[in-house]
Amino acid sequence: MNKPLQDVVVLDLSRVLAGPFCTMILSDLGAEIIKVEHPEKGDDSRAYGPFLHNRSLYFLSINHGKKSISLNLKKPQGRELFLKLIEHCDVLVENFRPGTMEKFNLGYELLKEKYPQLIYAAVSGFGHSGPDSQKPAYDILVQARGGIMSITGWQNMAPTRVGMSLGDITASLFTAIGINSALYQRTKTGLGQKIDVAMLDGQIAILENALVRYQAEGISPKPLGNRHPTISPFQAYKARDNYFVIAVGNDNLWDTFCKALEIPELISDKRFCNNRLRTENIDALNAILEPIFTAKPASWWLEIMEKSGIPCSSINNIESVMQDPQLLARNMFVEVNDPIAGTVKIAGNPIKMSSFPDSAVHEPAPEIGAHNKEIYCERLGLSEEDLAELQKAGVI
Repeated sequence: MNKPLQDVVVLDLSRVLAGPFCTMILSDLGAEIIKVEHPEKGDDSRAYGPFLHNRSLYFLSINHGKKSISLNLKKPQGRELFLKLIEHCDVLVENFRPGTMEKFNLGYELLKEKYPQLIYAAVSGFGHSGPDSQKPAYDILVQARGGIMSITGWQNMAPTRVGMSLGDITASLFTAIGINSALYQRTKTGLGQKIDVAMLDGQIAILENALVRYQAEGISPKPLGNRHPTISPFQAYKARDNYFVIAVGNDNLWDTFCKALEIPELISDKRFCNNRLRTENIDALNAILEPIFTAKPASWWLEIMEKSGIPCSSINNIESVMQDPQLLARNMFVEVNDPIAGTVKIAGNPIKMSSFPDSAVHEPAPEIGAHNKEIYCERLGLSEEDLAELQKAGVI
């Protein structure tokens, strides 16, 4: 069977991370991604490290398998080509600052008049409405403004950014969900629509219970290190050699946990007899547990927990992650055979579907304009002489 998005064509004007990560997801699901890049410098992330043989692995990791055309939208001929391309596409993805496409006379309100079936997906820092829509945004800004940094890290220490670009990635995921939903709705109505996803909105959407905790307690939640705010014990503990994590998610597990640690007297201790009390008395509980755990190495405790059915894990560094048997069995590290960088392993597709096999090898990322001839000549009917003239004029 074909992949679910096999016949979907996406015109991708996005660059760096939030947009390209979204179109990477669509590509993994079978969509054809036509990446539009500036003729001279291409996507900014081509200049982002890390590098291998002068090839950006940052760019490679999220643009593999896409097609690249060069196009200068500031040129009148460039806008004409763009409009011809739209006729052959189902979805347009852009992550410019709001208003940029309108400056090119290519905004959604204009496009939908001629292409009512077009799904126009815009991902930006603060969205296409509201008083701050025109402000520039980066991941750290939305993590800060959206409250994530205020609940990450440890009390009485500096606010902490999550260790990956959570603002960009979250927006990418929500944009991909919106696009797939719009594609389905189009099968019912025949009409496209605009999808407006803000990085800041995405941070609010994933605050989990922080919003309701504030309303219940009247106090803004504070960072708690590596423990859960409402479930206990549910955190990292220091063993003799390393840290490990446990997740005692209910009272039945608590009973099993106490028996596994040979401290059955805590089961009936009035301070700890249910989850709410354990959370309220977490300091007293940890004063009991911490010296017990430091008496043995982490491997000892992980074996004990595994045998007892207590959810637990070592805390892996990236080297260990890439050797994890479960992740290897799930094909979560795939190869990209790049002509310059060589063979590079990147993250696989986490969406496993029974309708198509999960490939262990992905196509490399394209050079700027590598597919100009295929797209402009084979689909738009231009000649190679036309391409040469457009290139000379700085249009492609």
